[in-house]
Amino acid sequence: MIRWSAVWLVTVLTAVVTACSGGAQPGVGEIVVTTNILGDVVRNVVGEAADVRVLMKPNADPHSFGVSAQDAAAMNRAGLIVYNGLGLEENVTRNVEGAAEHGVPTLAVGDHIDPIRYAEGDSAGMPDPHFWTDPGRMIVAVDAIERAVAEVDGVDAGTVSRNAEIYRAQLRDLDTTMTTGFAGIPPERRKLVTNHHVLGYLAQRFGFEVIGAIVPSGTTLAAPSPSDLQSLVGAIDAARVPAVFIDSSQPEKLARVLAEQADIRVQIVPLYSESLSPPGTPGATYLDMMRANTDAIITGLR
Repeated sequence: MIRWSAVWLVTVLTAVVTACSGGAQPGVGEIVVTTNILGDVVRNVVGEAADVRVLMKPNADPHSFGVSAQDAAAMNRAGLIVYNGLGLEENVTRNVEGAAEHGVPTLAVGDHIDPIRYAEGDSAGMPDPHFWTDPGRMIVAVDAIERAVAEVDGVDAGTVSRNAEIYRAQLRDLDTTMTTGFAGIPPERRKLVTNHHVLGYLAQRFGFEVIGAIVPSGTTLAAPSPSDLQSLVGAIDAARVPAVFIDSSQPEKLARVLAEQADIRVQIVPLYSESLSPPGTPGATYLDMMRANTDAIITGLR
């Protein structure tokens, strides 16, 4: 009886440990992802093939968030680090580079999506890292993530391939939904003003014109000058822009000051442009975020 009780106990404990591990195979390196938007995509591609750690919290700013000592240690022992690149994670790049020096494989997704470059402002000529606003480029991103994850030791490449194809189909559906929804906006109203330059890829993909940004830069860490605001006020007035789109995690004060200076009626419309929101909210996943943003843009510009 003692022997069989011991065997039964070992079996139960093994089952509990396996359940707590999230289903990943023993010995498979953890996949670390910097931003929560890419983190959601990676989790869809990886599924149960490996554990995924996402460093950026909901409603955080990808330009300014940092990592804890625990997260930095996890990066140095990861099976793979997936990051946006193109200068987005300004406070985390050194951690990624440090892990790479320790031999950790890294994937800069932005290097694979044919990036566009900023045409004006402080970031003119630099690559735009906000490619997730174009679901077509996110399909290309999934291709790159699939290849990189499949090379992690111990990962079941077949499972990853099946997950990736399912998610690509969902991205194609998202692209169709956005195309259909935006088709109802008259061409003369397809003009965008944002808190900083964040919708360039969306504009290119769906036929919008970016009139300008309150902060004429690709990063939220920059600040506008009085002449920048005056120039944007003139552009808004000339184009008769009905709405200014502000990241949901950013203060609206600057946008309201701009609207008052323009002396025209301008809506302040929040978007999930830089980060996912907490679970249970409209921007909790990448697909939900993009659907919510599509609805907000349509409502703001019609």
